[in-house]
Amino acid sequence: MFPAQTYTQRREALNKTVGTGIALFLGNADSPMNYADNIYHFRQDSSFLYFFGLDAPNLAAIIDFDAGTTTLFGDDGDIDSIVWTGPLPSLVERAAGAGITQVQPFASLQSMLASAAQAGRTIHTLPQYRADNRLLLASLLNVAVDAHAPSTTLIKAVVDLRAVKDALEIAEMENALEITWRMHMLAMRSSQPGVREQEVVGLMHGLANSQGRETAYPIIFSRDGHILHNHGHGYTLEAGNLVVNDAGAESPLKYASDITRTIPVGGRFTEQQKPVYQAVLDSQLASIAAMKPGVPFRDVYDLSARVIVDGLKALGLYKGDSAEAVAAGAHGLVYPHGLGHMIGLDVHDMEGLGENLVGYGEGFERSTLFGRKSLRLARPLCEGWVVTVEPGIYFIPALIDRWQAEGKFKEFINYEAFAAYRNFGGIRIEDDVLVTADGARVLGKPIAKTIEEVEAASTAL
Repeated sequence: MFPAQTYTQRREALNKTVGTGIALFLGNADSPMNYADNIYHFRQDSSFLYFFGLDAPNLAAIIDFDAGTTTLFGDDGDIDSIVWTGPLPSLVERAAGAGITQVQPFASLQSMLASAAQAGRTIHTLPQYRADNRLLLASLLNVAVDAHAPSTTLIKAVVDLRAVKDALEIAEMENALEITWRMHMLAMRSSQPGVREQEVVGLMHGLANSQGRETAYPIIFSRDGHILHNHGHGYTLEAGNLVVNDAGAESPLKYASDITRTIPVGGRFTEQQKPVYQAVLDSQLASIAAMKPGVPFRDVYDLSARVIVDGLKALGLYKGDSAEAVAAGAHGLVYPHGLGHMIGLDVHDMEGLGENLVGYGEGFERSTLFGRKSLRLARPLCEGWVVTVEPGIYFIPALIDRWQAEGKFKEFINYEAFAAYRNFGGIRIEDDVLVTADGARVLGKPIAKTIEEVEAASTAL
């Protein structure tokens, strides 16, 4: 945990923003895989971690904004549980670590909420993404499931606080990135002809686990890089394959990292692959250079798309004015996702609180255009945000065939030229970028990403 003062200050800042009523925060419980005693690895709710720091199941907390108090709800272990878990800190001891002096048994939570409701007090809650917590919330409030609407006031206040990372949080993210650097460099060395994808994924998991870490999300490692969230690892690698490796570790305090590199199996990009790879790299570097406080991330996304179209125009795949092509949405054929997302305690930070509330705001409505509608973050950047920057180029045969049959964007796309790229796959390059006072910097130790660096790392023994 961070020092207790950190959590106290976070709750005080929340109190100043919300101001009245009470806020109920539900921690997560253990979740069974296939029967009650065979559980998934426990992961605490990220907002609960942010305000209370307690990484254990079956806890809840109430912040009383009017009284300026916080109460932690839970139960001490009895002898029946201690024989399975060993001695655990008492609820009072755990609360003290978070700067909390008031504790109550979990069973008293419902009566406290009932008293607040009877007094006409506002009960603020966050959206619940787990079914068990949705049911628990309904039971605690004595209402039908989903009858109690999440508090937009609380959501916005939490988003504003969690979005800006302090020095302690940045240190946690760089701690995670140290392990992620090792994972990616190991994957580059290991991605050789005849090696199964699953073997490389196993090596990365093993490295993270050997350091007491979990991955921040399921690893994407596939020569089918044009399938954006492909979690299959069944191929045997062959010379000339491109492998998209999207992998990141968590820090000890659960802060995420999220890095993607594209690896040439056998250690050398082909002459066809090099200019496409360079177009993605140019797009990423231009995007990072354009980032600074006050710049809408939507504008950075548009820049990234223009650079990609420019790069593919040189190969005869696109034509016409690049800015016009991007404004029309023609780039979506090869770049069907957004440029990035906030990252912190969640790899898609705070997405469970509502993607539009996190990534959009006044003057920034979500587009309905293919590709552009997937932009998770559009609003102006702020100092202290950490954002992924991950442009890509993908040749998706089914999408190419559909657009060509429909005659979409013929003024910008040379469909005939795409025939030579049907089996190309995909390329994505991603880093985690901190917005600074006057620009941006990539977090963590540099991970090979120029053509020369990747080739050198992919042939090192």
